[in-house]
Amino acid sequence: MTRSVITPEFVDFVPEDLDPGVLYVSMRFSTVVHLCPCGCGNKVVTPLSPPEWHLLYDGETVSLMPSVGNWQFPCRSHYWIRQNRIKWARSWSDDEISAGRLRDAHEIEAYFASRVPGAEVEETPARSMKPESRPFARLRRWFGH
Repeated sequence: MTRSVITPEFVDFVPEDLDPGVLYVSMRFSTVVHLCPCGCGNKVVTPLSPPEWHLLYDGETVSLMPSVGNWQFPCRSHYWIRQNRIKWARSWSDDEISAGRLRDAHEIEAYFASRVPGAEVEETPARSMKPESRPFARLRRWFGH
């Protein structure tokens, strides 16, 4: 059964047996864990760190950015968690997944390299694009922003 709502539970340690529809947040270990909301039963682990996922908590609800793409699972589910709601996103093609993984790897590498004095940071494909060729730049220009 696909879910559209998820309930945050702040914990020190993530339990061994996870409940469906619960987003376990361990600030102690900078990790968020939940069962895939498609109902397949796979455990989804999202590490919280600047180059990976960010958690927003407004005192009542949580949001997780960026989206979660479970490309390694047979379900290949893709969704956003926004204010305790699951917002389903379109599935990605194999080429999009490969490009996304490469971009993520570059972003993580660049983040950690930037924390080492004197280290050179290599341009990622997204960073090296001309601003007007970035995916949403054309839309922003079209809307006049």
